[in-house]
Amino acid sequence: PFGLIKSELLWFLRGDTNIRFLLEHDNHIWDEWAFKNWIESAEYQGADMTDFGLRSQSDPEFNQVYQAEMKKFDQRILDDPAFAQKYGNLGDVYGAQWRHWEKRTGGFIDQIADVINQIKETPDSRRMIVTAWNPEDVPTSALPPCHVMFQFYVVDGKISVQLYQRSGDMFLGVPFNIASYSLLLNMIARETGLKVGEFVHTLGDAHIYRNHFSQVKELLSRTPYDSPELWLNPEKKHIEDFEMKDIKVLNYQHHGTIKAPVAV
Repeated sequence: PFGLIKSELLWFLRGDTNIRFLLEHDNHIWDEWAFKNWIESAEYQGADMTDFGLRSQSDPEFNQVYQAEMKKFDQRILDDPAFAQKYGNLGDVYGAQWRHWEKRTGGFIDQIADVINQIKETPDSRRMIVTAWNPEDVPTSALPPCHVMFQFYVVDGKISVQLYQRSGDMFLGVPFNIASYSLLLNMIARETGLKVGEFVHTLGDAHIYRNHFSQVKELLSRTPYDSPELWLNPEKKHIEDFEMKDIKVLNYQHHGTIKAPVAV
């Protein structure tokens, strides 16, 4: 699972909004939202995929058809750049807002670069904020931002971050968000030469879907292992320099995978 977290965060930091980069790293977290755009288009001529999320859970025969259609879709995204450009793009999701926030006066704001500069130059600032919530772009995004805004603060040479998340799928999504923003905090600390402080997580609507109840009960029945250790390549000093191979989790012990459907 950590490979998915790494590739998604690097995808955000690239300012990318197309799932092709994710598929190249065998990451299918965002597949369903791009697939939804494809099956709702006039060009799609395949099997009826209405309510594919719910039907794939309750109808094994339909699930086979759905999985086959999804596999074809993913492969076409990888093989056909024009198709990927049209149907792999998710709109102005996190990467666009973090790195290419469009200004009314023209041009763009790189919020990540700006906040890093603020941390270096004015670490006492109360304005070290990155937001993904752009009301103008929400209607055209495949999924309006769930983890909406995060703020850095520096005390005694340590940098911490607080995340506000408007909506959180507590079983599938939130564990990823915790790991992702903790990783981001460590990368920002490396870039700014500060020690790592705390990750603080605030949720507006924290929920568990009904079709995740049995999985949650299974998770709660398990005894947790000790926390692993995060390793960042010591030669990499800037967030743009990090690649997948530069980020590792050491001494990671885990129980078996618990699968659950994504709500689309």
